[in-house]
Amino acid sequence: MKFKVLGLAGLAGLAGLAGIAVAVYAIPATAHHCFAMFDGNKPVTLEGTIKEFQWTNPHAWILIMVPDAQGQPQQWALELPSPGGLVQRGWKPRMLTPGMNVTAVIHPLKDGQLGGAGLTVTLPDGKVMYSLTNSNAVGGGGSDDAQ
Repeated sequence: MKFKVLGLAGLAGLAGLAGIAVAVYAIPATAHHCFAMFDGNKPVTLEGTIKEFQWTNPHAWILIMVPDAQGQPQQWALELPSPGGLVQRGWKPRMLTPGMNVTAVIHPLKDGQLGGAGLTVTLPDGKVMYSLTNSNAVGGGGSDDAQ
């Protein structure tokens, strides 16, 4: 009788572990957000200097110093897709370095803060790097990353 009880308890324990594994795997999907905070109808071009390029999950970030109307540098935070999504588009972890002058096209934050969703970055040599595809650009009906 002891063996039957232990056997059932063991099966119940395995089923419980499987349930936990499925739940943990599903959490990242629910943690993702949409691009409702960005103005998809108003692309803005920024010319500035890279302060920092953060190659992090779930999103990479570019901190860029852009002169305001009086010529004073202001920090803009540009959200990009995940590093995996960027690699698929030809990006590399160390392609943007502090002090590098770039041009970025973004969809700005709707609340007017200095930030946005990065669409393209033009490197000093003129090469244009795309962060989003047409199918998942802001306002394009897709998610924020095509992974």
